[in-house]
Amino acid sequence: MSQVNRLPKGGRIDRSQPLTFTFNGQNYQGYNGDSLAAALLANGVDIVGRSFKYSRPRGIVAAGAEEPNAILQLGAAENAQVPNIRATQQALYAGLVATSTNGWPSVNNDVMGILGKVGGGMMPPGFYYKTFMYPQNLWLTYEKYIRKAAGLGRSPLEVDPDIYDHMNQYCDVLVVGSGPAGLAAALAAGRSGARVILADEQEEFGGSLLDTRETLDGKPASEWVAKVIAELETLPEVTLLPRATVNGYHDHNFLTIHQRLTDHLGEVAPRGQARHRVHRVRAKRVVLAAGAHERPLVYANNDVPGNMLAGAVSTYVNRYGVAPGRQLVLSTNNDYAYRVVLDWLDAGQQVVAVADARSNPRGTWVEEARARGVRILTGSAVVEARGSKRVSGARICAIDVKGHRVTSPGEVVDCDLIVSSGGYSPVVHLASHLGGKPVWREDILAFVPSEGGFQQRHCAGAVNGVFALGDVLADGFEAGAKAAAEAGFKAIEGTVPKTEKRKEEATLALFQVPHDKSTARAPKQFVDLQNDVTAAGIELATREGFESVEHVKRYTALGFGTDQGKLGNINGLAIAARSMGISIAEMGTTMFRPNYTPVTFGAVAGRHCGNLFDPKRYTAMHSWHLKQGAEFEDVGQWKRPWYFPKRGEDLHAAVARECKAVRDSVGILDASTLGKIDIQGPDAREFLNRVYTNAWTKLDVGKARYGLMCKEDGMVFDDGVTACVGENHFIMTTTTGGAARVMEWLEIYHQTEWPELKVYFTSVTDHWATMTLSGPNSRKLLSEVTDIDLDKDAFPFMTWKEGLVGGVPARVFRISFTGELSYEVNVQADYALGVWEQIVEAGKKYNLTPYGTETMHVLRAEKGFIIVGQDTDGSVTPDDLNMGWCVGRNKPFSWIGWRGMNREDCLREDRKQLVGLKPLDPNQVLPEGAQLVFDPKQSIPMKMVGHVTSSYMSPSLGHSFAMAVVKGGLKRMGERVFAPLADGSVIEAEICSSVFYDPKGDRQNV
Repeated sequence: MSQVNRLPKGGRIDRSQPLTFTFNGQNYQGYNGDSLAAALLANGVDIVGRSFKYSRPRGIVAAGAEEPNAILQLGAAENAQVPNIRATQQALYAGLVATSTNGWPSVNNDVMGILGKVGGGMMPPGFYYKTFMYPQNLWLTYEKYIRKAAGLGRSPLEVDPDIYDHMNQYCDVLVVGSGPAGLAAALAAGRSGARVILADEQEEFGGSLLDTRETLDGKPASEWVAKVIAELETLPEVTLLPRATVNGYHDHNFLTIHQRLTDHLGEVAPRGQARHRVHRVRAKRVVLAAGAHERPLVYANNDVPGNMLAGAVSTYVNRYGVAPGRQLVLSTNNDYAYRVVLDWLDAGQQVVAVADARSNPRGTWVEEARARGVRILTGSAVVEARGSKRVSGARICAIDVKGHRVTSPGEVVDCDLIVSSGGYSPVVHLASHLGGKPVWREDILAFVPSEGGFQQRHCAGAVNGVFALGDVLADGFEAGAKAAAEAGFKAIEGTVPKTEKRKEEATLALFQVPHDKSTARAPKQFVDLQNDVTAAGIELATREGFESVEHVKRYTALGFGTDQGKLGNINGLAIAARSMGISIAEMGTTMFRPNYTPVTFGAVAGRHCGNLFDPKRYTAMHSWHLKQGAEFEDVGQWKRPWYFPKRGEDLHAAVARECKAVRDSVGILDASTLGKIDIQGPDAREFLNRVYTNAWTKLDVGKARYGLMCKEDGMVFDDGVTACVGENHFIMTTTTGGAARVMEWLEIYHQTEWPELKVYFTSVTDHWATMTLSGPNSRKLLSEVTDIDLDKDAFPFMTWKEGLVGGVPARVFRISFTGELSYEVNVQADYALGVWEQIVEAGKKYNLTPYGTETMHVLRAEKGFIIVGQDTDGSVTPDDLNMGWCVGRNKPFSWIGWRGMNREDCLREDRKQLVGLKPLDPNQVLPEGAQLVFDPKQSIPMKMVGHVTSSYMSPSLGHSFAMAVVKGGLKRMGERVFAPLADGSVIEAEICSSVFYDPKGDRQNV
């Protein structure tokens, strides 16, 4: 297991701790402190994957979050599979198992690789859309194979053995990034006494200072880093978060941080330890010190393994003791790239040539390279890489940057490593998350964060367009001190370390290196390596009319996926701008969104999985139901009694018995799960007028009213009874499953549409338990346990009263969902079981029978009462339900859904309308969901005219019945409709009124 590219000395790795790992089934060795990418390079692994679109061989390009190619699958065990892991961000550990995400039969010899050789011109942007439109009957076939070919890894199929955490935190100053600017900012803010959080995505704090050639106070920069970290660790209000990526910047200085706690320790986290943690931080001030990403140059065949970023090679040499090649060629347009030349020479390797696009570079490092005998070709660039599975040479030509053309035949030099640097792009992603548009600066050829905005933040260092080390440190210290002062702390004066003075000349504006051939004819020049976006593809997009930067992005996939434009965005924008004859500033940049780098689903969920994600909710009477042998069903997370079987009874027998008991005497239902929302405020009535279809202005205290709620399109959304308990105080009930969404709906409209209304909402579903007594003897039973006057004149239908029930303060509502005389008793949930048991004891003389949801469904359907979500499906209006009586057509303010309900399509007479169905065979029960037709003899596919929404056998009616939506059904009373079933049989039914039982409502009004 020879590490062919490992340097004999150097790096920050621990050579006394060798670690064995596996990549694509082969064993390799690295050291503690390696990243997986460094270990692969040390072992001479050239190809780590195949490209997304063309299946071209790809190698490691970068050393950090900007790496586009080394996106690997981690995990040996099936339950530990983790896709989309960047090898550059994964610490090596003993026994690590990694595989490439594509390539068959192997990543080195991929059958699909033929596309990269012959299919390039045949697969331009929009290829799939243009090619696979026809014939339509093959769409499913196309999709199957396209999906199989796409993707970056696979998700595990077994239960995750790890645990994940969420942590809510507050701080005065959050510092993002621990490079020179971030460390200086954290030090300044921390010394002031402010509560500081310093977060960095790397394994170690220090950023670029861990591999720089520059010194601080005449000593290696890493010594200053160690000194600062040691001091920060002693400050009690400073929290250090390594391996922690700030992924999102949200409203009101709320940021999310994804910390990888144990990814560096093994495949599964040690017992009891969380694998990842998401910190949800509210910060008074934020210092963005996220640094900058080096830009590659775009030239022909720049994706062949062995093409790397100049700064990344310096990182591998200095931090990991790895030289990913022997003979290096540099192509650049700036002074800073010469660092790699000097680092490479110090490592004992050969520099073949430097191609500098500038005509006369004279910076400090340039002159040092010249003094060491490096061949520098000015006014030149690498125009084409040679090689297939590994770089074997580079073609260097003189170029005219302004004219975008090659001006000499050039020469081909032998090499196995081409490094390029086209300048630096500040990491503006977080600063853009709240909509701030980055600003183009011509002096540094890059976008920087815009000033102001809603964020209470300061930018420092490279993200702010400041690159000289001394200036970066000063900028960071100033930002940290200012942030602490704004948070209410007095900044302590301090000095930044001294740096070497270095002459540096301006960067030349070069984004795409010209070629002898036109962009479309030249070998591929890749802009976005992760998504196989080429310069030719971007030019084609602009020719086809995609001129907006966002349209170019979506048509070509530039900056998509996990890359988010880190490496290729600026080059892509520059190419598009040149193609359209406009400036980069006019072109603008795309909008970046959270997350900055991928976050595992486990971290997103945290501990909110299983019962914590979808909790089981129990009513106060649940223990009583269990003792009575109830069968339960899940309704909106609640465990509701479905039915109460006695010995030998099945569902149908139990429901028949329960229905008869309610109709003949009295039954009791646990209705505690109904949503209950307390609404208060001087504008409560006006708000109800706007969200309900009917009028609420004149509802008196002590009365209740049924209401329908619609979405903007006029379709029924929820229903329920709302009672007026005070002049500006209402209790709204909702369906059990709709409680949360109705609460959210009210808040959304209040906060976004009518913030001027003074009204407040509180969910009280859990606070009140509800016991429903239904049946002709319900008044007699309730009178034995309450001091409320239940006389029908004193307590009429659709009113409510307060009093004692079972000695407990209660609200009693006289409303009915069964068509029988009914009372809903509401008491505080803590007292509910005792009250329930008193009622049950008093009800023995009346044969009081508990009933469940199935019986409730039968009873309400007999009366034609709807259940939202069963008899509605988001496509019916109140008029479709024959509930126009519940619509206030003359209200002064247009309620939600009024305009939608009055669209031309919603006024058609042949819309599906709610009706009743009576099967001709009284013993046949129509299946719920059965499709309906007018002509059962028509050929398949039949013309469907509706479907069955509710269907039951009624012991009270003595026959089966159903509710259904039928086209034009309200005008088809007495007509026949047919339900063809899967077994070939057909059930014939008569269309009738949906009210089957007590149509005049005499029983509920007694």
